[in-house]
Amino acid sequence: MTHPLPIPLANWFTAQGWQPHRHQIQMLHAPGHALLIAPTGGGKTLAGFLPTLADACTGALGEGMHTLYVSPLKALTHDIARNLSRPVADLGLALRIEDRTGDTSAAKRARQRVDPPHVLLTTPESLALMLSYPEAPRIFAGLKRVVIDEIHALADSKRGDQLALGLSRLMTLAPGLRMAGLSATVENPSALAQFMGEADVVLADPGPPPDIAILPTTATPPWSGAGGAYAARDVLAAIRDARLTLVFINTRAQAELFFQALWAVNDENLPIGLHHGSLSRDARHKVESAMAQGALRAVVATGSLDLGLDWGDVDLVIQIGAPKNIKRLVQRIGRANHRFDTPSRARIVPANRFEVLECTAALQAVQAGELDGDGLPPVGGLDVLCQHILTLACAGPFDAEALFPEIRRAGPYAALTRAQFDDCLDFVATGGYALRAYDRWQRLMQRNGMWQLRDPRAARDIRMNIGTIVAPELLSVRRGPRGGAPLGEIEESFAASLSPGDTFLIGGQTVRYDRLRDMVVEVTPQPTREPKIAVFNGLKMATSTELSARVLALIGDRSAWTNLPDHTAEWLALQAEVATLPTPGTMTCESFLRGGRWYFALYSFAGRNANQTLGLLLTHRMEQSNLAPLGFVATDYALLIWSLDPVRDPAPLLDPHGLRDGIETWLAENAVMKRTFRAVATISGLLQRNLPGQRKSGKQATFSSDILYDTLRKFDPDHLLLRITKQESLRGLADFGRIEEMLRARPHIVHSLPPHVTPFAAPLMLEAGRIPIRGAGTERLLDEEAARMMAEAGLQLDDSRAKTGA
Repeated sequence: MTHPLPIPLANWFTAQGWQPHRHQIQMLHAPGHALLIAPTGGGKTLAGFLPTLADACTGALGEGMHTLYVSPLKALTHDIARNLSRPVADLGLALRIEDRTGDTSAAKRARQRVDPPHVLLTTPESLALMLSYPEAPRIFAGLKRVVIDEIHALADSKRGDQLALGLSRLMTLAPGLRMAGLSATVENPSALAQFMGEADVVLADPGPPPDIAILPTTATPPWSGAGGAYAARDVLAAIRDARLTLVFINTRAQAELFFQALWAVNDENLPIGLHHGSLSRDARHKVESAMAQGALRAVVATGSLDLGLDWGDVDLVIQIGAPKNIKRLVQRIGRANHRFDTPSRARIVPANRFEVLECTAALQAVQAGELDGDGLPPVGGLDVLCQHILTLACAGPFDAEALFPEIRRAGPYAALTRAQFDDCLDFVATGGYALRAYDRWQRLMQRNGMWQLRDPRAARDIRMNIGTIVAPELLSVRRGPRGGAPLGEIEESFAASLSPGDTFLIGGQTVRYDRLRDMVVEVTPQPTREPKIAVFNGLKMATSTELSARVLALIGDRSAWTNLPDHTAEWLALQAEVATLPTPGTMTCESFLRGGRWYFALYSFAGRNANQTLGLLLTHRMEQSNLAPLGFVATDYALLIWSLDPVRDPAPLLDPHGLRDGIETWLAENAVMKRTFRAVATISGLLQRNLPGQRKSGKQATFSSDILYDTLRKFDPDHLLLRITKQESLRGLADFGRIEEMLRARPHIVHSLPPHVTPFAAPLMLEAGRIPIRGAGTERLLDEEAARMMAEAGLQLDDSRAKTGA
């Protein structure tokens, strides 16, 4: 019988004291594309690269590039390069491994186009850029294998659309190549296999269940807020008892604040680092190196450390705040005890009382092995397709008749119609009906049946704008005058709100804003000052549909309350006495009078984005009904609107047809559409943010996109980009589809009229009362009023209310 591994590779496994896992051997001998689903620590990466190592051992590498590795994070490419270097060195293989990301020098990128390495580690954006060069057919002609790591993190996004189109192009340039997708968290394996183009699914042994629980804390969670600072001492105690702890928190601003809270109680000066995407590259790499060297006891991080970085010494993960998404929680849990046969250990810290419910529901989902997401094959974005067509035109002339089936071979575009394809081609060639008179958007021409760039010089500008991540304008923050050390980046809109002398948090420290010079924010460290909190873009996320449904089911099942802390179970019981508890299948709401204002609370559990949109729509409908709404606050769980007159019958307000009409009218005039159009126009190539020797500021780009948006609405209302924008707005920022799904799933409206503020509504009113504090007297008055309101609801105000909010 033939040995499943080449002898040198088998001997190497033996020398490590390892035996190859069954799923690793399956991946080695897979006859075509294969999707491996294996738990963290199950050797997924090695499984993906085993065919490459086997070919290197047997002298079957061939000329040029053999394997392309694609990951969602630049940091992963560094990690993979480090891990691969060990078997390559031990086996004495002549295998050249290089990375190519946005951090790679121009000289190295130019050399790789002439002399590609055997193994190239890259990202979807860098792959698209390589496919735009005339040398692409030669670079990829000998490609045998593509390894896509953390494929679930890419598949349901526009980056996934871009990657799928790139993979289909690679299959044209290198017929017979095999793809390997790697993931630990997949709710629908067959859908993800379809994304890859009909891959076989390889399932590994799931390994031992994780050791996961809510972290016991000396203080009860506050009624509102999202920072988790109340638990800083308890988290520090858990860090002290572990070797290395990853403390995950959902946004960059919250990470900065919790990092400060930990250091405020860190009397032993345990080495604790901070890692998030707004920090400088050097700062992030220093933290990563310190982790690898065992020099840190903990790192406070956002999603920047979510994915498959292999920190073997991490033995505890702590999630601050509700995870919002079951898959994200599973992914983060897997960072601890990154070994196949060792259970991951994780603890969750709810930031407030509602999050106790969400965290409990998330734990139950993990224990049941359930994930969120419908798992349906994503539908590819037409704006991404427009960019892809332009990208291919940079590489040389193309035949539309051959390109159409190539694009349909990409999973997200399997259902693409010829009419949609022609619309995209017409747009990139002419700009569309209203713009075809302008030379700047006449980019393609047809000659001898082949489409090509009208002006070959345009290729440079197109290449500079490849990508689907449309981030807000970021400005570098540096210490001191010109030439000072970089601390990180902040959003242009936040920088514009600063005046000299204002303070904010960056890199775990408070700094004073001095001036803005040459697109650089110059600051001075100010450790003794209270910061004005920087609002980073970060990971602004809403609770998933599945997790919300579990929370609703938990509230509606009294027998399940035994799994809750006493203070939370008592809170639910008190709500049931005063008003009505939300339950599955019902839309629960209530109206009550307080302080001369009427409050309408709707317990939708639809997520923050959907509730924000619902608040805008309902207040508009209340205005039409002369109820005089004054304002609203939205959370993941509920919507609270205050008005001069009461909502006595919510059914007309929640009529699905009326809401649909309202969203159409609202979107047509609202900034949401213009913001979405700006992103669509940038991705599709209508707007170019990056130009040689310059970069448009956020204000310049917004001004340009607003003019284009207004022009198209007036003269070409059926323009391709306006159609895309409408779809994106409904699905993205507005999340209107979730509102409609909520109304379908919960058709029975239950409306109560309690005599006073209810236990569920009181935390919402605390959120509504979060206004700037101008002085100690004002703060005391607000605290006294908050205490009276909570007592009215039958609750006790937590002393840390004002300290835990951001």
